[in-house]
Amino acid sequence: MKEKNLIRDKSYQFALKIINVFKHLQKDKNEFVLSKQLLKSGTSIGANIEEAIGGQTKKDFFTKITIAYKEARETNYWIRLLRDSHYLSDELAQQLLNDCNEILKILGTIQISLKNKI
Repeated sequence: MKEKNLIRDKSYQFALKIINVFKHLQKDKNEFVLSKQLLKSGTSIGANIEEAIGGQTKKDFFTKITIAYKEARETNYWIRLLRDSHYLSDELAQQLLNDCNEILKILGTIQISLKNKI
């Protein structure tokens, strides 16, 4: 039976939303530069969490979680930039920011608890 992992599941669902936003921005808004940045950072969060889960040491796990945290911060930036340049509606941007901030809080908590154990 597959074990539940909150951050793994949330980051995966978030990546799917980012992919759909990327498609919308490219198809409907003809926006190709910022959307690509959003796609890269937004999907990288979950990829780094997967790498962390497969890490061989606690330090390796911590390093990948830290990278995922940085990618989430970058994603937060791109969402705000796309919102403020009117490529994303306020409503959609707020939904994405809420999800992103939740991921940031979880990753931050993981970092803090791991830092004391390394």
